[in-house]
Amino acid sequence: MQIRQHVGSGKPAVILHPSGTVVTFDELEARANRLAHHFRANGLVEGDVVAILMENNEHMHAVMWAARRSGLYYVPINIHLTPAEAAYIIENSGATAVVGSAALRDTCAGLAEHLSVGLPKVLLIADGDLPGWDRYPECVAEQPDTPIADEIEGDLLQYSSGTTGRPKGIKRELTHLPPAEVPGLMKMLMSLWLPRDAVYLSPAPLYHTAPSVWSMQIQAEGVTTVVMEKFTAEGCLDAIARHGITHGQFVPVMFTRMLKLPQDVRDSYDLSTLTRVMHAAAPCPVEIKKQMIDWWGPIVDEYYASSEAIGSTLITADEWLARPGSVGRPMFGALHILDEDGNEQPAGQPGEIYFEGGNTFEYLGDTEKTAASRDSHGWATVGDIGYLDEDGYLYLTDRRHHMIISGGVNIYPQEAENMLVTHPKVMDAAVFGIPDAEMGQSVKAVVQTVNSSDATAEFGTELLGWLRERLTHYKCPRSISFEEQLPRTDTGKLYKQSLIDKYSAATV
Repeated sequence: MQIRQHVGSGKPAVILHPSGTVVTFDELEARANRLAHHFRANGLVEGDVVAILMENNEHMHAVMWAARRSGLYYVPINIHLTPAEAAYIIENSGATAVVGSAALRDTCAGLAEHLSVGLPKVLLIADGDLPGWDRYPECVAEQPDTPIADEIEGDLLQYSSGTTGRPKGIKRELTHLPPAEVPGLMKMLMSLWLPRDAVYLSPAPLYHTAPSVWSMQIQAEGVTTVVMEKFTAEGCLDAIARHGITHGQFVPVMFTRMLKLPQDVRDSYDLSTLTRVMHAAAPCPVEIKKQMIDWWGPIVDEYYASSEAIGSTLITADEWLARPGSVGRPMFGALHILDEDGNEQPAGQPGEIYFEGGNTFEYLGDTEKTAASRDSHGWATVGDIGYLDEDGYLYLTDRRHHMIISGGVNIYPQEAENMLVTHPKVMDAAVFGIPDAEMGQSVKAVVQTVNSSDATAEFGTELLGWLRERLTHYKCPRSISFEEQLPRTDTGKLYKQSLIDKYSAATV
């Protein structure tokens, strides 16, 4: 991928919201080139790894573009991790450079004591000072703003969110091709979905896969990306109205939070420029998506994919209205639904989702997990459960490791979670299994209310009754507890294990 062809256009490549900071394509190209020269001057070659510890700021895209055109893997690290957790990723990835920011100074400063091999040789910190680290971008100011002589395509080395254990590095083979020669399905999709005069909103942190990959591909198409420095529900509406957003990508929890805003607040923003939006990352409750389409119109498309890039599906809003709950048909890679013995499931029967013909990858340093992600045919899975209808449309059920077995019955908690968040007093919900002497596991719900005053035993009883009117009894929680905030990633994935540990301990 390249952005060089858009130099001289005068267009912004990045606009930060709400600060309004602008980085033009000319500036982004020059910054990326200077940093690429710095990487080469410090001995970084194709296949080396650059770790990035930055919030959404004006430097992050330049760092990613510099690494990508230098043949390097770049690893954006979750900014909420502790120094020990970030150090694990740096060491596991074999990073030879770290680029941090002043906002993450404490995390950067704490890395050394947790790295058994010592700090990487190249250490840069943006807009701040840290002993032993070079100040960026000042340290590259004398480097040429022209391309390095040996440009070659690098790639993202994404680490999973770690919701079920330590984060896993998802590594793909480099192409060994110059950037301009790299083929890509994303480029084809962008050219079809996104006109050159679009304005794209990226509301999620750039350390996640989709925000980084999509925003860079969109910049390669010459389209301005508005990056939210931090997502808030009303701030998102303000960004759309202020910048004339035409396209964007969201996750379901963002929809839920925007829908929970008071009606007068929602009505106060002009969203008429919206043309097409996409959502992914987690299953979207049917009722939530219906409400979004009622509000924004039939422009809410959806895709299903993973950081492993083994395959994907796509469904337009119009298709979805005819098949509520579906995530579409394969965009690339053939779909297979397999039972526990590896047999193909008929239409309507759930099983593990496998893709045939997708990208190959490895979980860095974990050959056992890499092998477990593939079956005897070489088809790949990330452990999601779903089924196909008669026309080949995919419906997600849940994650394999989220399944509850209560009294010998398999229960997928996503159904109860999806129903709970449609209650007007519920902001968020988690449903999971806890130990039960009689049943093996019992179904437990933890709820975050819109207003903290509703987090009462009386409302818990009311909510259980409300849910039992809408779901089969065995799928319903036996009890509901309340938390002020549920532990979610910025892309909406629940850290269920922390809740399971807490509430399982309470049963002992």
